Amino acid sequence: MENISKNIENVKENIKKTGSSGNVELVVVTKTFPPQFVSEAIKCGIKHIGESRIQEALPKFKQLDGELNGIKKHFIGHLQTNKVKKAVENFDLIHSLDSLDLAKTINKYAASIQKIQECLIEIKVSNESSKTGVSPQTIDEFYAQTLEFPNILIRGLMIIPPALDNVEESRIYFRQGYDIFYRKCGQNKNFNILSMGMSGDYKIAIQEGSNMVRIGSAIFGRRDYGNR
Repeated sequence: MENISKNIENVKENIKKTGSSGNVELVVVTKTFPPQFVSEAIKCGIKHIGESRIQEALPKFKQLDGELNGIKKHFIGHLQTNKVKKAVENFDLIHSLDSLDLAKTINKYAASIQKIQECLIEIKVSNESSKTGVSPQTIDEFYAQTLEFPNILIRGLMIIPPALDNVEESRIYFRQGYDIFYRKCGQNKNFNILSMGMSGDYKIAIQEGSNMVRIGSAIFGRRDYGNR
């Protein structure tokens, strides 16, 4: 627990060293980590936390209760349509909007609770079959179609590069994501978030234009996926 504070400071310092002028939002990814780790991060001034599984996140949120007041909750994993209701009820920003069917379902549940659900469009920049997202070739059409849903507000893009042995090779994928973002952000003042970069590659992502990074293991240590 003592290292959490130190690790957060190290990550923040690394963000500053990229020359980003301090405008990069740090989302601390708390998936697989227990509530006490989340609590410690909040005590260190963290205002954004990320989770990727509804069934794990909701019991954790319940345990933390009032500690989450003023904390922005990010859903960063693949969102199945049967989990959308809970996601809309409990998360401020959904990073992984990747289909019109999902957009339609999010809009439906957001309307039912009179909420404008903020979302990022996930872009598939690699050819990996395991990755989801909207292709760069169809992003313009997809974005235009999402504007027809009154209870969804598109805030920007999320980019996940393929798993690579040489992290430097991820640069080309981040650059592609930034090019799409830069082209779209001039069309809408609310389209201003580019979520890309995780523990192993966030420095490169920031150098290539990211203004939101999702950091977990660099703060909390290695995840134990069998203990969630």
